[in-house]
Amino acid sequence: MPLDLILISLASQRLIGLSGGVRVCEFPVSTALNGPGEQDGSGCTPRGAHRVRARIGAGQPLASVYIGRRPTDEIWSPELAREHPHRDWILTRILWLCGEESGFNRGGSQDSQRRYIYLHGTPDDQPMGVALSHGCVRLRNSDMLALFDCTPVGCRVEIHEQAIDLLMHANSRTE
Repeated sequence: MPLDLILISLASQRLIGLSGGVRVCEFPVSTALNGPGEQDGSGCTPRGAHRVRARIGAGQPLASVYIGRRPTDEIWSPELAREHPHRDWILTRILWLCGEESGFNRGGSQDSQRRYIYLHGTPDDQPMGVALSHGCVRLRNSDMLALFDCTPVGCRVEIHEQAIDLLMHANSRTE
């Protein structure tokens, strides 16, 4: 069942995927260590309404490594991580976001797409439910694979500061 809305709560560090108002999936995530924000170079996770601009990595192996949205033909391992201690690991699949709110997360120095904000896999030794990313939304590799498989280009993505239960309540009133 394809998703039509992904809700992400910065407070809860959770993602919920909805199809026709029905919860289809829920995963723990890791958003920005620097908190919420839209400014380029801030290392923050942008808030507000977004869409999935591109789906990258279909058919690649679990834990495949990406640099510049291109697979490197490497598979993440602890040994590879020791060889490259300063990499920001982008693994498995990428859902590249574009902002929908001009002057807030679209255009100028706040443009989510130009900031390369993704939902992407991360090494499985990284904690979920804790804000540690450089601005993107990180998921466990198996969760990223499941999310990718049911998320079409154009899917709405809303990133909010509120707790997930408040988001679900607000979303049920708008259906």
